[in-house]
Amino acid sequence: MNADARWLNRERLIFYSRIFLALFLLLGSGLVLTSKHMVTGDFVLAWAASHLALTGHALDAYSIPSLIKAQQIAEPGPQDVYGWFYPPSYYLVILPLALLPYAAAYWSFMLSTLGGYLLALRRIIRGSTAMWCLAGFSGLWMNFYDGQNGFLTAAIAGIALLSLERRPVLAGVFIGLLAIKPHLAMLFPVALLAIGAWRTFITAAVTAITFMAAGTAILGTAVLKAFLASLGDARHLCLENGSLLWSKMPSVFAFMRLLGTPVTWAYVAHFIVAVVAVIAVWRVWRNCQNRNLRGASLMTATFLVSPYVLFYDLAWLAFPIAWLALDGLRYGWQRGERAVLVAAWLLPLLMMVQIIAHLNVQVGPLVLCSLLWMTYRRATAVSMSGALATGGHADQYEIIQ
Repeated sequence: MNADARWLNRERLIFYSRIFLALFLLLGSGLVLTSKHMVTGDFVLAWAASHLALTGHALDAYSIPSLIKAQQIAEPGPQDVYGWFYPPSYYLVILPLALLPYAAAYWSFMLSTLGGYLLALRRIIRGSTAMWCLAGFSGLWMNFYDGQNGFLTAAIAGIALLSLERRPVLAGVFIGLLAIKPHLAMLFPVALLAIGAWRTFITAAVTAITFMAAGTAILGTAVLKAFLASLGDARHLCLENGSLLWSKMPSVFAFMRLLGTPVTWAYVAHFIVAVVAVIAVWRVWRNCQNRNLRGASLMTATFLVSPYVLFYDLAWLAFPIAWLALDGLRYGWQRGERAVLVAAWLLPLLMMVQIIAHLNVQVGPLVLCSLLWMTYRRATAVSMSGALATGGHADQYEIIQ
């Protein structure tokens, strides 16, 4: 029995998960009891944008002063100032929110998207151990506390991948819907081209265009132009000069900027890693038939391709963690692989506890690169031998029962 098996067994998984679940519940209770206003994180942006759109001023969401005024309707008092950088298609998702009182809108959005997220994951994992691990997963709670759309985008991407083999058109529809956050959909074309999934590819393109056109038709072309113009502001304010956000961005670009690297060289480093990630996804999808490893490679590499990703997007990691855990339990483990999964499970929490901000070292890319390498190595072994093996020595793996 290797060291991994000694310290990470079923009983300890459940025990650690329960501890973290209790901590997150205590943290949530503390925030509710000590705050004068409802703690909803970034959700106030979505409600404010919905309010502006419903009152005929959707364009004003891209103006920070106007957005702040709308936020004050939901939550009076001082607030953090962020911009609105979403496309018209996302307006179709959040448009009904301001029809509800602010608190009701928050719970309706978060619980409904959480429901979709859990339903998608239930198609992958079941059983008490898996459910405890999911309940204690920091990515779930960080997204919930911040009132963000990580559940929504993760569910869309997960359902698309789960539907791809049997329902290619449905998968294409879901991939197209992910255009609400286009930078999270960039690797789907790579994967679809690698396997020649033309029906899915065309359906995704038509859905994305239709969704964007519908949002533009309802809200006006000025909103589309404002969205395109806002991308430059997002790059300048949040990415290149967003020193307060770099500790919460698990990207190679943020890693380099925290080290003091100039912007240009940070982009160069990020581009190199992104190219390697794209090649890894292409090769996994091209050469490996294991759909668990295919899905894990795409959802992990997404965070290495886009420079602008934030801690709440890491709710996605529940999917590659689940797929890789199933693969490990089925075919066995290599040394250190379970430690990588635990690091990925904890990563969203590390983004929020300010350890990174104090150390000026962004650990996100290190964990994500390890996760992608683990996936790629397993996929390569599968494609070469038809079963998981390393150098022909199956006894290097050990299955936890």
